[in-house]
Amino acid sequence: MSFSTHLEENMTRFNEILDVNTNFDVVYRTTAIGGRNACIYFVDGFTKDEVLLKIMQIWESMKPESMPENAHDFSKQYIPYGEVGLVDKEDDVIVQLLTGISCIFIDGYDRCLTIDCRTYPARGVSEPEKDKVMRGSRDGFVETLIFNTALIRRRIRDPKLTMEILTAGESSHTDIAVCYMKGRVDEQMLSNIKKRIENVHVDALTMNQESLAECLYPHKWYNPFPKFKFSERPDTAAASILEGNIIILVDNSPAAMILPSSVFDIIEEADDYYFPPITGSYLRLSRMAISVLALLLTPTWLLLMQNPQALPPWLEFLLLSEEPHVPLVIQLFILEFAIDGLRLAAINTPNMLTTPLSVIAGIVLGEYSVKSGWFSSETMLYMAFVTIANYSQASFELGYALKFMRMAILLLTALFNGWGYAAGILLSVCAIVFNKTIAGKSYIYPLIPFHWSELKKRFLRGRLPHQ
Repeated sequence: MSFSTHLEENMTRFNEILDVNTNFDVVYRTTAIGGRNACIYFVDGFTKDEVLLKIMQIWESMKPESMPENAHDFSKQYIPYGEVGLVDKEDDVIVQLLTGISCIFIDGYDRCLTIDCRTYPARGVSEPEKDKVMRGSRDGFVETLIFNTALIRRRIRDPKLTMEILTAGESSHTDIAVCYMKGRVDEQMLSNIKKRIENVHVDALTMNQESLAECLYPHKWYNPFPKFKFSERPDTAAASILEGNIIILVDNSPAAMILPSSVFDIIEEADDYYFPPITGSYLRLSRMAISVLALLLTPTWLLLMQNPQALPPWLEFLLLSEEPHVPLVIQLFILEFAIDGLRLAAINTPNMLTTPLSVIAGIVLGEYSVKSGWFSSETMLYMAFVTIANYSQASFELGYALKFMRMAILLLTALFNGWGYAAGILLSVCAIVFNKTIAGKSYIYPLIPFHWSELKKRFLRGRLPHQ
């Protein structure tokens, strides 16, 4: 719907749509500009008041004979600000107004003038809690989209860096930034992702990137391994862009989606590159080994305890020191759930109580649970290692995927002994091999399809190139 040249008609229409008499934070201010009546709409809390004040001071000195004939000339001559626009559609004005842009209607003009003098509540760009590094940059993404794109622009000063803005959500109209390097990105994959975002039909992206991820990849929910790599580090996002990947930033989310992502990409961390090659390679290989141990340690131990006759003499120390009162598989499952309960409790515990409650939990759930006969000391030991191993890599999704596969192997081993153990490992391998990324790429590239030079880079951190 287009606008009228009569200010009263436009104000009546917008006051009705925005319900300004009920919504206290939707503010409109009537004024006179060059002898003509005008009205400014803005959302309280989203606008830089000093910018509007300075612009309105300029308008107060205007005379009727100096008023241009059209809104375009007026914006060029009498709005001394960088981000100014002209909108002639009602729906576009409403969306822009509710995102924080100030909208101005002037009697005699059939277009709305917009001034982007927004300011959003934002926290500092401090280091993310989960993606910490021992050496390197200490900044991180925040919930404001423009701040996140600026953090990437600061690292890549190249005109080929492109950031396209899209929107999704019938009610939320959430801003989505697609970032890539021209000449390096896979154009077919880029076109596919943009089409998927444009074709998303959802009322709102209430969970930000998780909502978008489930809209982009709605199938194979039963495979727990992550389809995307998430990072809250601008240096990781910038490096991925330079490698030809696509970064998706969603407003109100402090994390970046990196596409496409293989399982090797998800295991990588920034610390691998902030140390010399030999140290970075050691960190990466140890992380991979610990992830494999986190998956297989408790199922392998359970298999050995079910078949003690298969233990060679030098491994007899693995046997239980006392006969268990509760079957081992039940002990392991109880501890799997108990660990998640402790993790949830730690998240919801006030910081001042975290240390004393941790001590109490360690004493009560550790020592007394063994003495009471509920758990064996060996079971507690192996599950303690598995719990710590889950935090050796930054991806929550990969950690829970390994947990679900581990529990499946435990169950199959308890039911079918050695055959169940083999079936569980085969199930885990198939879940990784047949998992697909959003771009249809192999999840275990460069293993399949095989690419030796790229595969070597996934295991060994090579010397950074000078060119």
